[in-house]
Amino acid sequence: MSILEGKVALVTGASRGVGAAIAKSLAGEGAAVAVNYLKSEGRAEKVVRGIRESGGDALAHRADVTDEGAVGEMVRAVADAFGAVDILVNNALPDYKFDPVARKDLAHIRWDDYLHQLGALRGALYCAQAVAPGMIERGGGRIVSILSNLINNPVVAYHDYTTAKSAFLGFSRNLAAELGPHNITVNMIAGGLVDETDASAATTEEVRNIVAGSTPLRRLGTPEDLGRAVLMFASPWADFVTGQYITCDGGLVMS
Repeated sequence: MSILEGKVALVTGASRGVGAAIAKSLAGEGAAVAVNYLKSEGRAEKVVRGIRESGGDALAHRADVTDEGAVGEMVRAVADAFGAVDILVNNALPDYKFDPVARKDLAHIRWDDYLHQLGALRGALYCAQAVAPGMIERGGGRIVSILSNLINNPVVAYHDYTTAKSAFLGFSRNLAAELGPHNITVNMIAGGLVDETDASAATTEEVRNIVAGSTPLRRLGTPEDLGRAVLMFASPWADFVTGQYITCDGGLVMS
């Protein structure tokens, strides 16, 4: 029996890249997976087809996670199809390009840039509020948020993105403290530079080589690396782990 057999997972921003890899990892261990997307319907449906062709169960659902009503509708649709959500993965990211050349430095960054990136936290709040009642009723659940190792090692100063990701630390640990008595764990995974996603496509070859050469495992991460890390937190192996932030970057950041 697969370790997540009978569980229902919702992965936000799962039409491509890291989110798609997470959805596939969870489905590979038996979870029924809701693939959330905003713009990339074709890609989301491709992820769903791949899961179904591998013997899993999945559906795609379009929702802007910064829209509270849309999130509520999505969670209800998932519950109607599969049952209440047991595993929530907050992966959705406002549009961003990891471009070390064109990034906004201190002189050019604006408060609105920060607010735009904080949309990810707003989405995580709405999703957590929507799934928590069902998790409580079922006697437990898992919430996992995707962060960035730039929080601890800002090798490139992506001011707005890194600050928004840092906010997830406090948010997640407060959730862990409040929801722990209901057997709901809340954890965070910080990836490094991932090779290659749409967001990292603008990263120069020079920066890629520097990061890979500075990593003990001498390579960049892949979406599948993050998918397996999420699977660890979603599984029974992490029953007694909550409020934790770990990096999945090949050892580049050690804390």
